[in-house]
Amino acid sequence: MASEILVNHREKAFALLEADADKILKLIKVQMDNLTMPQCPLYEEVLDTQMFGLSREIDFAVRLGLVVEAEGKSLLETLERELSALHEASLRK
Repeated sequence: MASEILVNHREKAFALLEADADKILKLIKVQMDNLTMPQCPLYEEVLDTQMFGLSREIDFAVRLGLVVEAEGKSLLETLERELSALHEASLRK
């Protein structure tokens, strides 16, 4: 029973981290589409702040034992690749 609860908490924690990563991706996409270009300091500030916040969330979840460190790093790397693809696409417009 306790192991089921732990697994459930781990699944919820990772799902929340994935949702936060998705929010960052959507925020940056909206910002790129409507507000500023990737060269703008505001864009970089928002991106840096959001990525730092997510990395701290992941670190906290890892320290609690809710997320495996490799999974957290993978989530950040995936988000970075998606953001890079968005950036490249915006430069081609």
